[in-house]
Amino acid sequence: MSRSPAVGHLLALAVSIVWGTTYISTKVLLDAFHPVEILIFRFVLAWAILFLCAPKPHLPRSFRSELPFLGAALSGLTFYSLLENYALTFSMASTVGLIVSSAPMFTAPLLWLCRRTTRPGASFFVGFVLAMAGIALISLAEGESFDFNPIGCLLALGSAISWGIYGLCLESAQRQGLNDLLVTRKVFFWGVLFTLPFCLGTGITFDLTRFAQPVMLGNTVYLGVVASALCFLAWNRASALIGPVATNVYLYLMPVITVAASFLILGEPVTLFTLGAIVLILVGLWLSQRRSTTLAT
Repeated sequence: MSRSPAVGHLLALAVSIVWGTTYISTKVLLDAFHPVEILIFRFVLAWAILFLCAPKPHLPRSFRSELPFLGAALSGLTFYSLLENYALTFSMASTVGLIVSSAPMFTAPLLWLCRRTTRPGASFFVGFVLAMAGIALISLAEGESFDFNPIGCLLALGSAISWGIYGLCLESAQRQGLNDLLVTRKVFFWGVLFTLPFCLGTGITFDLTRFAQPVMLGNTVYLGVVASALCFLAWNRASALIGPVATNVYLYLMPVITVAASFLILGEPVTLFTLGAIVLILVGLWLSQRRSTTLAT
């Protein structure tokens, strides 16, 4: 498998494009499914696909060796997804999106504190500020506003921190010498187990007859196979090639992808205000990458 950093950047870009469109599928499924139920179906389908690609059990060498996988599953799958979903019940999507997009800000310091990389430079933080300003401007350009419900903001912040922890745990898991497929499969296995307890007391029935509707089946398959199995596999590979810091800053691009999809698919206009915001995000991405790629090893 290629070790080229360019491949890592392309994979991270491709994943950001897909993840920037998943809100559409999730919104469709919420008409018939509980938010936790969607996650369970999504994670189980992803794990099944990954297992079929390498149908051989891989038992842990020890409990200690399995800890990074448990941490990655708990932070990057269960907590990240649940905290983000519940944050949306208290705050506007624009507020949650802005806070969750700050995840790269937590990845770099965490890796530095754990002596995985050198200290992030000034350009990384300047890039972060520019990207956050651009993301905020995109929301304002689309007529959205920001609210600061304390509960919603704290939940969204918890989601961003969880994704930052995922980058740290993933880096530790990848040091064990397993290939990307096995790493991703183990993370989803534990992700399913950690998410299942959140079904208690919700009245979830896991009624499969709803999948008789092609739109429900299609969106579930898209989220489980493409956005989860394939994208997490690609994301983890990108992280191995260019490092979790350089990979995570591609999250800044997700609002740009949303704007582009709205223009190309829905025919929504793109204003000069929006174009200026996109420029800020791209410059912020460039500055962050300029420094973070030197941290990737």
